[in-house]
Amino acid sequence: MEPSGGTGGRGADPRRWDVEETCSFLRREGLGAWESNFRDHQITGLRLCHLSDVEFEMMDIRPRGVRLKILHSIRKMCPATQGTMKVFNDPIHGHIELHPLLIRIIDTPQFQRLRHIKQLGGTYLVFPGASHNRFEHSLGVCYLAGCLVQVLSERQPELHITQQDILCVQIAGLCHDLGHGPMSYTFSDLFISKVRPDLQWKHKTASVQMFDHLVKANGLESVMVEHGLTLPDDLVFIKEQIAGPLEHLTSPPQPQGSWLYKGRCEEKSFLYEIVANRRNGIDVDKWDFFARDCYHLGIQSNFEYSRFLKFARVCEVNGKKHICTRDKEVGHLYDMCHTRNLLNRRAYKHKVVKIIEIMITEAFVKADDHVQIEGSGGKLFTISGAIDDMEAYTKLTDSIYEQILYSDSKELSQPREILQNVMCRRLYKCVGETCPKTHIDMSQGMLLDWGKKLADSKPKSTNVDFHEEDFIIDVVYFDYGMKKKNPINNVYFYIKNDPSTPVKIFKNQVSQLLPTRFDEQLIRVYCRKTDELNLEAAKKYFVQWCLDNNFTKPQDGDVTAPEITFPKDSWGNNDNEDDEDEAEQEAQESTNQTADDTHGRQQMRVRSLSFPPE
Repeated sequence: MEPSGGTGGRGADPRRWDVEETCSFLRREGLGAWESNFRDHQITGLRLCHLSDVEFEMMDIRPRGVRLKILHSIRKMCPATQGTMKVFNDPIHGHIELHPLLIRIIDTPQFQRLRHIKQLGGTYLVFPGASHNRFEHSLGVCYLAGCLVQVLSERQPELHITQQDILCVQIAGLCHDLGHGPMSYTFSDLFISKVRPDLQWKHKTASVQMFDHLVKANGLESVMVEHGLTLPDDLVFIKEQIAGPLEHLTSPPQPQGSWLYKGRCEEKSFLYEIVANRRNGIDVDKWDFFARDCYHLGIQSNFEYSRFLKFARVCEVNGKKHICTRDKEVGHLYDMCHTRNLLNRRAYKHKVVKIIEIMITEAFVKADDHVQIEGSGGKLFTISGAIDDMEAYTKLTDSIYEQILYSDSKELSQPREILQNVMCRRLYKCVGETCPKTHIDMSQGMLLDWGKKLADSKPKSTNVDFHEEDFIIDVVYFDYGMKKKNPINNVYFYIKNDPSTPVKIFKNQVSQLLPTRFDEQLIRVYCRKTDELNLEAAKKYFVQWCLDNNFTKPQDGDVTAPEITFPKDSWGNNDNEDDEDEAEQEAQESTNQTADDTHGRQQMRVRSLSFPPE
């Protein structure tokens, strides 16, 4: 007797077949010889609709012709596999195809919200080409995540990467930025940290919360199951790729050693290095924003992710599997880190970008209690309170900027004036930049103390008085992606003749011209008083403050406050180090040149003595 999915039950949904119904299907298709392979591996109708080459290998079905015949039969029976891919034309990656489940996620209000959040926040107000949004970046990360995991699957079948794994990695790439607020990092790093300093809130936390909300609000659990995902394990796996071990979101990180992830076993640890690589920062998220941001900013990128894809493979390191690359690519990875640093210096942390973001933050802080956003159950939330309710947060986008700017509410008059000043380029002015000679662990209390000392640093050459609120001190941090550490020290490489053995390559093995340090702090001071008289005085205050605190001398210090910077030996012990080094180098070069000239003349005499005239 045929099971319910047999000849008489062809109208039943194949995804609901049990193992015996799947075997019955094989017999009908003339594939009964492989029935035991499917039974031994408990292949149900749902798994049948999503079989990959890796799973055929696991079932020991090796003849290519048999595989193709099985796949052809599956396509006839499983509606989820027929003509459901959708093509996007992306300016960075070209035409990209995305799985139907990804399309279902994209076509939700929670994801479409990303169309209205600028990828680079206030940078767009300085670089007019930087008008791209989190929406297209998320599509790009999804595509690259699929590329990398597919490459690893095809190159190393022994990794047993399933179609289920690939789809989960793509979903994580697609949803990794769902939690960004208005103006991207301006919201999380400046606004929320200022109005809710005890919260320790990060946009990755909100991405996990928004993903949960997206799935539930749109009833996607059943759709995910139809496409071969296993709930809740795969939902956990997706969220862990975005934010790390989920227990760390609610409790302090635990000591490393034990396997903290729940979505996948330690055998597949390398899958956690694709979307957000916490080991060395080399992941597809960086690849997309390097390429996309450089394109829109008009900055040349010297990193090509396609080379990494060509050489990526998984190696075992101390019992764990990690994504590695060829040894010859080490210089290319340093180029990637340099691109990151370049983008920070020239764009993301440009001094005008930073003051615009500071002014926008001031406006948001002043408007916080006067803007109401409706959330779940009709409850109203402030701007900062919306992060506690994902229904309210879904409505919070860059549109809040224009809502304040064009409001006629009396309560919003102050924040409206600040944003009008931003629009009309009436910005606070930068009076100088300096660096601490040793790293300083910054705190809000230290910034307030610096502000008081700066206002008290009145030089003898000016009669203008300032108050601490007249100055804004911004400490900018630059690094290669891992604070003080060299991220390439956490990368494993393999050599051509032994691709299974991982090795480390250290900086001194690559080049003597690479950085000796991988992080630095830059202190910028802005003045709210922007008339010429006050700006001139503020620059003198700044130079005096740098001298008093043993910071490096401002580049324009000799021009803006020569009476303070001269004589040079009053600035510090190390001011002339570069001049002395340069003088010593010039003297050495002169000595070497003299020696070379003498040696040359001697050689000429030798030649003239050795060879008789013609």
